Amino acid sequence: MKIIYSFILLLCLSTVSFCQTYITNVIIVDVEKQKLIPEQTVVITGNIISGIQSSKGIKIPANAIIVDGKGKFLMPGLTDAHVHFFQSGGLYTRPDAIDLRKYAPYENEIEWVHNSMEDLLRRYTKAGITTVIDPGSTINFLNQRNSFANKVFSPTIFMAGPLLTTYEPDVYKNLKNDEPFNLITNIEEAKAAVQRQLHHHPDFIKIWYITSRVEKDVEDSARKFLPYVKAAIEEAHKNNLRVAVHATQKITAELAAESGCDYLVHSIDDKIISDDFIKLLKKNNITLCPTLIVAGDYISTFVQENKFSDYELLNSNPEQLGSLSDLEHLADTSLVNNYKQKGLARAAVLTHKDSIMMVNLKKLVDAGVTIATGTDAGNIGTLHATSYMNELKAMQKSGMSNWQIIQASTINGAKAMSKEKEFGSIKVGKKADMILLDANPVDDLENLKKINYVINKGTVIMPDTLVHESAMQIVQRQLNAYNERNIDAFLETYSDDAELYIFPDSLISKGKDAMRKKYAPVFEKYPDLHCEIKTRIVQGNTVIDKEYVTATGRKPSEATVVYKIKNDRINQVYFIK
Repeated sequence: MKIIYSFILLLCLSTVSFCQTYITNVIIVDVEKQKLIPEQTVVITGNIISGIQSSKGIKIPANAIIVDGKGKFLMPGLTDAHVHFFQSGGLYTRPDAIDLRKYAPYENEIEWVHNSMEDLLRRYTKAGITTVIDPGSTINFLNQRNSFANKVFSPTIFMAGPLLTTYEPDVYKNLKNDEPFNLITNIEEAKAAVQRQLHHHPDFIKIWYITSRVEKDVEDSARKFLPYVKAAIEEAHKNNLRVAVHATQKITAELAAESGCDYLVHSIDDKIISDDFIKLLKKNNITLCPTLIVAGDYISTFVQENKFSDYELLNSNPEQLGSLSDLEHLADTSLVNNYKQKGLARAAVLTHKDSIMMVNLKKLVDAGVTIATGTDAGNIGTLHATSYMNELKAMQKSGMSNWQIIQASTINGAKAMSKEKEFGSIKVGKKADMILLDANPVDDLENLKKINYVINKGTVIMPDTLVHESAMQIVQRQLNAYNERNIDAFLETYSDDAELYIFPDSLISKGKDAMRKKYAPVFEKYPDLHCEIKTRIVQGNTVIDKEYVTATGRKPSEATVVYKIKNDRINQVYFIK
């Protein structure tokens, strides 16, 4: 049925200028009034919602596309209100946090994120995330953003340019248009930094309000930098640009809010917020994005304790997810152990910060402050698109209701950019960016994964058609599942009749059932089983890996393995020993 529907859609789009789509008999998730409205028909003309009415007695034009929504739930597309495209989410993406440039030059990382931006965007749309907000990129990414503006596979992108910062890590200096930070040391530099971005048409300005790390000097440091922050905010507002501020300390958040910022992009994690601060946020209509999981994702990577769900293993970019386990086999063991110890030390501190963030978030929500869902995806361990569900779970732990989280993930994301009249809820005249779900998200947020169709820029899309993985990505995805000892995600990468051989032609296994019997006991017996790729050759639909497998209580083994891909699955495997 979906294949036939896609053919009709393509035919209609190629022959009719404004073909209408009718989503009939659907239950609308009204995110503003927090209620479900059954038996509705939503009409899409072009990329706009042009009508909403009861399905009873409705007359549908003969040439319209019809999507049967009976028993399904239609809600606005999700917004990730905090991502960074200059960061991949992988191990090598923040050399100021962990410097591995001798293993992977940072120039390679820059090239990868530019080349892979379309892949990441497709994964967002597949996840039902139809809008992303990037508070801090580069000039080159601002320019690249424009090429995706009218692509139906891409979410709508709101992007700031380089972060105006009171502190710039040395590793990012002198990168020219690939530099993600602009240091400001006085009022004139702050104004000039805003002006330099105007030619590239940022959607807003972002300030990285960083203070001294010595606790007794924090307030003095914050007040020292305040004139620069105020000057940047004023210059941005003169040019009709909103301002987002990174301010994780109570004092910097208060000063940023008092200075007229529009959007706070992190939780306050050092102290419990005051009632006066809450009143200020409400009075000035300031949106706050908590980003609860990002710090923990760094720590999980550093201490080598990442645990990925089936959803992450199957839907994340496999290269970057795979890179997160590289610390297990880097040659410089002293460096690895050093970061592990740092991670363990930070974990103890994070437990305290987490509790503060949770208390603060509950206070803000109870008081009616606008909260927007954002992941800070792109940072080490916080993977693009798939980290979203983990952020929602963290918001639940703070005490937010499912309705409150759904609001934060839709209409409040629009409010962060002052675009709530354009998208974020299902209303006539708003953009037709929606997701059709097979189950009720209010009952269970896990149902946000059960996407029947994504409606993006007015086009109805089957999620499974959005991401087309290469042979290398498919093989890497099975390797990631192997290293997680996840038998279901591992077997998902194989065709039902997959064949395993000892080279050249000795058949040792055929079909998934046989593979399950072969691999499941191994995964269970060796909880630290790990495969390292020493070398990889990709030739069309064939991938050749030289693999080195280790596990406690098992002799290390090495083999060359040939993977042959057919119809987007591994069809044949040859072990050369």
